Formats: sequence, C-alpha cells, structure tokens
Amino acid sequence: METFAGAACTALQNGETLLYPTDTIWGIGCDATKSEAIEKIYKLKQREDNKALICLVADLAMLEQLTGPLDQNIKTIALNTKPTTVIYPTVSGLATNLTAANGSVGIRIVQDDFCKKLIQDFGKPIVSTSANISGKDSPKEYNEIDQLILDGVDYIVALRTKEIRTNPSTLIYIEADGTLKTLRA
Repeated sequence: METFAGAACTALQNGETLLYPTDTIWGIGCDATKSEAIEKIYKLKQREDNKALICLVADLAMLEQLTGPLDQNIKTIALNTKPTTVIYPTVSGLATNLTAANGSVGIRIVQDDFCKKLIQDFGKPIVSTSANISGKDSPKEYNEIDQLILDGVDYIVALRTKEIRTNPSTLIYIEADGTLKTLRA
C-alpha cells in the first residue's frame, strides 16, 4: 500500500490523473484544486463539464477547511461509517470546474485505508468520479473498466484489482435553509 500511495501522490503533485480503488467503486481522480487536471477527467469520461464531480477528503478537519464550521448533525452524517457523500451548498479552496453551477460540491470523508493515506500524504482533497465513460455503467471490478479509461489515465493504482465493488455512496444534499435531502440511499 505504501508504494502505491507514494507513486499516486507523486502523480497528483504532477497534475496527473489516477485510476484507483475507493471506499465505494473504482474511481478516476486528480488534485481537486487543479482545473487543468479536472478538465482532463471531463474529456476522458466524455462528460459535459457542467455536471459536477465529487471530491474526497481524509478527515473532518480537511472537510471544514473547505466548508467552514459544520453543525453537529452534518458532522455526524459526514462521519458515517457507510460511505456518504454530502453536497454542500458552498465551499472554498477547490477548482471552479469541480463545482456545480450553483456553487455546490459533493464531498466525502473516505473510509478506505488506502484513500485516507493517499489524501493525508497529498495534503489536499482529490477528485473521485466513477471509472466509466459518461452514460455507461460503472465497473463493478477492475477487469470491467473500459480500455479508453485504462489508456487515458496517467497512473493506475493496481491495488485490490480482484475485488468486486458494487455500492456507490449514500448521497445527501444540504438545502439552502439547512434541510437535508437524501438523493441516493
């Protein structure tokens, strides 16, 4: 795991894209603060750049650097042991092409040991989007990843390639008034 985290961290520092196992499904990622790297992901996925991507953080402290102080209810949801992505209405410190048109961004505190180590070593949030061409099914395992994705990323984290990963994260939206809405359970 150390070797993969070190090489992936170097790729992120160089503005490169990654294919990596997350705490949910295989993902494509990059530095969440670098617009050029994010643009590479949109092109690779053949995805419209008005569809926001999510990002991963290592812990609550990194999350609150982006969102500002959160109330206890939101902290509890964000720290859920089941991977939970929360769409925050406003954030700061991320690339503008990562956010939705309304300024919101989906962010998840990772549960996965590899992802947590990678993000801690890197020191910044990373993008996480499913490792598929836009409109196609998300791969359940490494050998289902489209060859265009495999050829298009700059670095592949060849870790846990035999695992079957089928569960996307729970998705919760914070309304402007603070009301929570579950978009995907």
